[in-house]
Amino acid sequence: MGTLNHFSFGLITPAISYLMACVGAALGLRCTLRALAATGASRRNWLFTAAAAIGSGIWTMHFIAMFGFTVDGTEVRYDVPITLLSLVMAIAVVGVGVFLVGYGRNRNRALLLGGLATGIGVAAMHYTGMAAVRLHGEVHYEVGAVVLSVLIAVAAATAALWAAVTIRNVWAAGAAALLMGVAVSSMHYTGMAAVQVHMHPGRAELGGATPMQFVFPLAVALGSFLFLASAFVALSPTAQENAAYRQAGELTVEEFDRAA
Repeated sequence: MGTLNHFSFGLITPAISYLMACVGAALGLRCTLRALAATGASRRNWLFTAAAAIGSGIWTMHFIAMFGFTVDGTEVRYDVPITLLSLVMAIAVVGVGVFLVGYGRNRNRALLLGGLATGIGVAAMHYTGMAAVRLHGEVHYEVGAVVLSVLIAVAAATAALWAAVTIRNVWAAGAAALLMGVAVSSMHYTGMAAVQVHMHPGRAELGGATPMQFVFPLAVALGSFLFLASAFVALSPTAQENAAYRQAGELTVEEFDRAA
């Protein structure tokens, strides 16, 4: 059995990965709140952005953390199509969760179902990403730790959605993003604790790409997207602000007409 190390670069990979999970969660939860205050196509677009933000944050967190994952006696590579599938899966399944929250008629039921879908999205992304790992051995899992990792993801994702949607202030939003970051990171390292690698005596050539060839450039691109999108959302007016602007414009026109 191969000896695993999840912290080959010390605490830098878990710290940066947690930061990325929090950024993605903060942006996604903020967009979800914007969606609840909007209608029509605007609500749909905010929810799509929320799903992309949370899903990208989950994916980036996972693969930055995986930079610290090494196994003695073998190189670690990643199957490119499956790695990309894990990103699509994260966005798609999380999208189900935020759309349930955005369009649910019963708020409590919508939060429960949305938290369930979002938590499952976190877990699905993680284990699909792990399916992309290529090394000189076979990866096996301890079932109890896998189940625990999924429960952690669902419980924390539900709590984060509840806090963000129910307590609508900047402190609640920040706490919810930190909690979502904890959910993703805890799920990741609990899932990684379940991993066992049984080494193969042969040394056939590994397929796939190294982390620096593929994962790192994509993680940088997604991280840039998250930070730029966060700046855009922070600077864009809310629905209430837009309404106030429209009202101010209408009042100005009326005053002009009266003066004329």
